[in-house]
Amino acid sequence: MDNSSATGGKYSTQAMVDGVDRPTPNHDTIHQHKGLRTGELVLRAGALLLTLAAAIVLGINKQTKTVPVQIISTMPPVNVPVSAKWHYLSAFTFFVVCNAIACAYAFFSLLLALIGKKGAAAATVILDLLTVALLFAGNGAATAVGLIGYKGNSHVRWNKVCNVFDRFCHQVAAALGLSLVGSVLFVLLVLVAVVRLHRKY
Repeated sequence: MDNSSATGGKYSTQAMVDGVDRPTPNHDTIHQHKGLRTGELVLRAGALLLTLAAAIVLGINKQTKTVPVQIISTMPPVNVPVSAKWHYLSAFTFFVVCNAIACAYAFFSLLLALIGKKGAAAATVILDLLTVALLFAGNGAATAVGLIGYKGNSHVRWNKVCNVFDRFCHQVAAALGLSLVGSVLFVLLVLVAVVRLHRKY
């Protein structure tokens, strides 16, 4: 019987190593492995850039507006300069920290992927999952506060502020979009790892 048919098509030839016949992966298997590795590198580079951009976009976000304030009802309102900055809200601070951590992890994991260190594969999958959870937590917290700023809350008499600080809110929305796409890339990295394990075993 032909050696290639005995191996079920997964291996095409037999290589003699240390006096023992060992199967050699065929061209399709090697091509698929290279494709997965290239996809992983692209996804990690994309996640690195997106989380870095999200942290920077919100981290430099601030806007100052002159707002009329009514001190006494019998007197005209007084114009007061009011500033909106990202670190005034703990949810936005948490968001920036989450994206900074994800960016740093993406950088180091990209280095490991470029080096081709196989021993760190299992740890990388676990850290990818933790990064997904971290990013979704940061995105959820920032989105909740952003919606309050955009719509307000009549039940607790919280007025909306995005009608005043429009540029600030637009920048928050842009940062959320970047971070959300970065989160999706980390999810895809986990799926790539699952596919790789499935084909290996």
